[in-house]
Amino acid sequence: MPMKEQQRMVYRTARGVEVDVGKLINQNELVPAVGNAKVNARGDKLGEGGKIIRRREEMTPQPVTIPNQINVRESSASLSNTPTRSKKDIGNQDPEGNE
Repeated sequence: MPMKEQQRMVYRTARGVEVDVGKLINQNELVPAVGNAKVNARGDKLGEGGKIIRRREEMTPQPVTIPNQINVRESSASLSNTPTRSKKDIGNQDPEGNE
C-alpha cells in the first residue's frame, strides 16, 4: 500500500505572495517560543541558554484511568452482570410532561 502523500500547506496572501506554512514550521522547530513558556515550537522544555532539557516525546501524558470507569472495549459477556437501565416510555405522557 503506497504511503499517503502529505498535503502541502501553501497559502496565497492578499498581495499574491505564496507562503508555505509547513516549510516555516519545519525551519523554526528548534527556535525558542516568544514569551515566558520556556518551550520551543516543537514543545520541548528549554533550560538555560535555550538548551533542551526534556523532549516533547518524554512529556506526553500517559492515559489516566478512573477507578469506576466502564471500559467499552470489554466483551459484552463481562458487562452482562451490570444492572440495566429502564427506558422511559414517553408515549404515555401528556403534553405538559406529567406521567
